[in-house]
Order: sequence, then structure tokens, then C-alpha cells
Amino acid sequence: MAKSFEELYCWQQARELTNLVYILTKKPEFGDFSLKDQVCRAAVSIISNIAEGFERGSKEEFLYFLYIAKGSCGEVRSQLYVALDQGFITKQEFDKAVEKCKQVSGLLYKFIEGFKSEGYSGLRHKKTPEQIEKLTHW
Repeated sequence: MAKSFEELYCWQQARELTNLVYILTKKPEFGDFSLKDQVCRAAVSIISNIAEGFERGSKEEFLYFLYIAKGSCGEVRSQLYVALDQGFITKQEFDKAVEKCKQVSGLLYKFIEGFKSEGYSGLRHKKTPEQIEKLTHW
């Protein structure tokens, strides 16, 4: 298990997606402030929820936040369609960003499925050497 959320490949790729979204929305052609704000917030939500879930300390909470991150990834993808339809981004930019969204969403799906099947119960339930010693010696 990773020691920090920054070590998680899904977080690293979500960070790249967030940077890509910010690059696209900084263009002068991206004229809708509300859409710009919403797509940026959704992209930030992906990396933030991965990090928050990791730091919560229990498997159940981590899974909950991973699902939220995956949902936010879908939100970004949907908003990219609006940006394309309104002429704020080119088809090439759209294709690149949507491909990155699909990659991140797929990584989150695989991570969630693998994590659900592991015996990991979360950092909150991790026993210290002293606790293990007390449990094994009467």
C-alpha cells in the first residue's frame, strides 16, 4: 500500500488531467466563466477526493471518496462536450482531454475493484507493534 496519496498512480494521472483542464480554460476563447469555474472545480474534485479518502484512514471511507472522484471525472468529461459545442476548445483539444478523462476513470475503476477485494482495512485499523504484542501475549 502507498504511504502517501501522491504515490498513487490514479492521483498522479488525475493531477495531469487537472493541469490539462486549467490550460484549456485559460485560453481567451473559453468565454463562459461559469463553465470554466465548474469544469475546474470538477477536475480539482478528482484529485482532492482521492487525497481526502486516502487520508481518512478507513477502507470504507477511502472507497466512498474514490467513487466521488470517479463521478467528478465523468462530470469533467460531460463539461468538455459543452466546451466543444460552444467553440471554447478545438476538436483536437477535446479529444485529448476526453481521452485523459477516460484513462483516469478507468484507473479509478480498476483501483476501486482491486481495493475492494484486498484484505486491507485502512490505516485507522492498523495495529502498532505494541498493540500486536499485547494481543499475542497474555
